[in-house]
Amino acid sequence: MPRPPISAVVTTCNNAGTLDACLSSLAFCDEILVLDSGSSDATGEIAARHRARWFVEPFKGYGPQKQSAIDKASHDWVLLLDADEFLESGASDLIQAELTAPRAEGYRLPRRDWLFWRWPHPRTRPNWQLRLFRRSCGGMNDVPVHAEPNVRGPVCDLQARMRHYGEPDLAARVDKVNRYSTGMVEGKRRRQPRFLPLRIVLYPAFMFFRLYVVKLYFLNGWAGYFAARTQSYYAFLKYAKVLEAGRKEQR
Repeated sequence: MPRPPISAVVTTCNNAGTLDACLSSLAFCDEILVLDSGSSDATGEIAARHRARWFVEPFKGYGPQKQSAIDKASHDWVLLLDADEFLESGASDLIQAELTAPRAEGYRLPRRDWLFWRWPHPRTRPNWQLRLFRRSCGGMNDVPVHAEPNVRGPVCDLQARMRHYGEPDLAARVDKVNRYSTGMVEGKRRRQPRFLPLRIVLYPAFMFFRLYVVKLYFLNGWAGYFAARTQSYYAFLKYAKVLEAGRKEQR
């Protein structure tokens, strides 16, 4: 049975250093669509080399930008990647085999993240991301920073592995943590998180333990420790800034 056609959808801005690997891993798709938010590097040339449909729009926010790209796709099945991600060898075969008789309307794929100067140990547990789905069954949610697809219907895990070129050093990672935690403040305040002081005190330690011990980041030496520690700092900042914003309003 033939598989249905697939649209690969990528959003980017000045990611020429990783975009070629991303688009190369998507060559099996029936369409590659790249939505650029104003790159000043060789993004356009790279997209043309891979015969991608290339669009340029101002950045509207993480979720709205991805949704705009999804809306431009020609096919119902969408494979959504960031420009600093790529599928590992063999992932395309698994995706195509699965879609000949799909069990679900969406699929989570395992992602391994670059840890400053190394890829993670093979036993380090990946992060699962919902990236393959039928766009007729859902779209991006409205979370300000960590937007992801919401799918109506069953969602399964599929061992089609991908990799993510994360931040190259601690300075870039800390800068991202600061920007992302600021971007989450208003959304979290609208949801009014319960037990906010306890979250500030306890959640960072829980997050460090979850990554460093449960997900086996300790197998990655100092790189794993740095990754777990900066993620725990992120867990602290995103709730501490919510408390800070509330206190400032009370002045």
